[in-house]
Amino acid sequence: MTEAPSTLGGLRPLMFSIAYRMLGSVTEAEDVVQDAYVRLQERALAGDVIERPEAFATTVTTRLAIDVLRSARRHREVSAGTWLPEPLPDADDDPAHRVERDETLSFAFLAVLERLGPVERAVFLLREVFDLDYAAVADVVEREEAACRQIMHRARARIADGRPRFEADAARDAALVDSFFAALEHGDVDALADLLADDVVFYADGGGRAPAIRHPIHGALAVARFVAGLVRRGVDMSVHLERTTMNGEPALRVADRGGATLSVLMLHVEGGRIAVLGNQLDPAKLGHLGPVGDLAALVARGGDWGS
Repeated sequence: MTEAPSTLGGLRPLMFSIAYRMLGSVTEAEDVVQDAYVRLQERALAGDVIERPEAFATTVTTRLAIDVLRSARRHREVSAGTWLPEPLPDADDDPAHRVERDETLSFAFLAVLERLGPVERAVFLLREVFDLDYAAVADVVEREEAACRQIMHRARARIADGRPRFEADAARDAALVDSFFAALEHGDVDALADLLADDVVFYADGGGRAPAIRHPIHGALAVARFVAGLVRRGVDMSVHLERTTMNGEPALRVADRGGATLSVLMLHVEGGRIAVLGNQLDPAKLGHLGPVGDLAALVARGGDWGS
């Protein structure tokens, strides 16, 4: 039976879910989904039988994402500082973005996936997240089934030491985040340090287009002092701080006087402490959230947000 184009539209959330996890980019994922959807429509309108639309959509989307990731890796490798994914708002009104929220959407997890090559990443996600059997994975990535098992084994080993842990204690974590933002608002360095893991890491991604630290900051006291300083300088620049959630985790959107986004600070909680902070300042990775402010110009006038 041939699927009607209107029916195929229901596959967009699945395609976006795959593409975003593969690429860590909302804009690139949207482009991949559109390209994949056009191919689905062309098949349907030509009268071709798509017996398993979900499998076909998964295959086309994954292969397109692999191609995009291959071309993007060189830029990611030579870009200044740390690479972080584009923040994905939890309160997204686009039906195509209503993907199932789980730990594999967290910014910390997506950053760890950068250790994997394009095919490794595809095999890992298709097997681990989308629960495809190895025969189906092999068909998608055009490898032998035995090779996919080996790829999966290597992928798990490569990310094992960096893969973030997730625990189900929502009440405790919510209280922790409330305390963190309260301490941040008051600039209380000691209180902030008490809420951070001893081995906490602060990352920033300016993409070479916004002022940002080039190397991560490690340790509770050092990170506490740094983020408190960021907020203090932000207040001096009259920025607005808005609590929100991105990628299923707490975040802080920083906006200029006109409401344009300057950065998004994302938090990851482990073991009752904040273990990772990621500050996304790259304007090219914030445009999907709305208007983007000119952080470089703001800094030039007497601030230092993120650097």
